[in-house]
Amino acid sequence: MAFAAIDPPSGSRYTQTFVRLMKASIFYTAVALMTLWSALALFFDLPVAHWRVVAAIAYLLTTAVVLYFAKRRWQRFFGVLLCFAIVLSWWLTLKPSTNRPWQTDVSKLASVDIGNGHAVIRNFRQCDYRTELYYTCTWSIVDVDLAQTRGVDLFMNYWGSPWIAHTIVSFDLGHGQHVAFSIETRKQLGQTYSALRGFFRQYTLISLVSDERDLVRLRTNYRHGEDLYLYHTRATPAFARSLFLDYSAMTNQLDAHPQWYNAITHNCTTEIFTFETMKSQPLDWRILLNGKADEMEYQRDELAGNLPFPELKQRTYINPAARAADQDPQFSERIRQGRPGFEN
Repeated sequence: MAFAAIDPPSGSRYTQTFVRLMKASIFYTAVALMTLWSALALFFDLPVAHWRVVAAIAYLLTTAVVLYFAKRRWQRFFGVLLCFAIVLSWWLTLKPSTNRPWQTDVSKLASVDIGNGHAVIRNFRQCDYRTELYYTCTWSIVDVDLAQTRGVDLFMNYWGSPWIAHTIVSFDLGHGQHVAFSIETRKQLGQTYSALRGFFRQYTLISLVSDERDLVRLRTNYRHGEDLYLYHTRATPAFARSLFLDYSAMTNQLDAHPQWYNAITHNCTTEIFTFETMKSQPLDWRILLNGKADEMEYQRDELAGNLPFPELKQRTYINPAARAADQDPQFSERIRQGRPGFEN
């Protein structure tokens, strides 16, 4: 007896087609990302400059050969994965150094000695700017009485996308004294910051310890297209002291053991959440897309001001006040005048 062929239901065919498309999308996306990252790693990070383009092109050609001659999809995937693993293994051997021709403003590394209730900051930076690139820096020793610690303030610095920002944390140490920490890239002579290069081993981290007339005024008064917001946090003096000690420990660690900057994993915000004081904080996607970190802290009730967030953010914008204060020795006091949370 002959049986007629029975077609599978149309819904089943659609499901199978969807699954095939999803598998193909995942495969080609993974292959593209591994290939792109590896070629760029060779182009940016290969120590011998005149071989970088050659190495990147050779890698792309090798990947193309693997994809062309491998018969099955899994063979192609593991061929590309092997090429990626070879480049990644080499890339992970690259070590940061403190011995480079550094730009003047990052030429010295700060360190902090803690003892007898005091913090002695060495290489405390104070730059006097005429333009963004024309300045004179002095490096001094500052003695801080930790018993005078009153609180923590947060600066959010935007230069383009609202999703990405630079964070500066400033400690109120009483009597008008503010010590600011800025974790950023330590650039060599001739280097500029590039978001793309920030994914590779182009920059080392530096923890700058400075006053606000340096770190803040540079961004509000001398750079173009940057916007700064100043928030007062609800941090207690005890929490502020603990966070100050964490920043000090990291600053000393970078002095002894340099570390690579990475735009995703090791930057001005992610490093803060590795501190012992901050480990109790829940993980949040806004730690990575840190332009929304102020909104995250607001939702956690960490920001003073008792205002709806949009109004709070509007009133924390400090560029006009910073430009008006400019060279005033009372710069830190003036940029806080009338800001939410600083009434007392």
